[in-house]
Amino acid sequence: MASKRLIPLAAMEKIMKNAGADRVSDKAKAALKAVLEDIGEEIASNAVKLAAHAGRKTVKAGDIKLASKS
Repeated sequence: MASKRLIPLAAMEKIMKNAGADRVSDKAKAALKAVLEDIGEEIASNAVKLAAHAGRKTVKAGDIKLASKS
């Protein structure tokens, strides 16, 4: 299963360990990575639309925050 390497698997392990996991399987890291990348892409797409609606080419932090709430 080849996938884009946008977020490193090590970051997924760190997130889960910060959440209290003692050990994390490779499949769990890959599953969290896939979910977060899907959610991130959706938020980014909505943020781009918000910036365009505001007449801007630049996506700002406020666009991300607003897009993440919808």
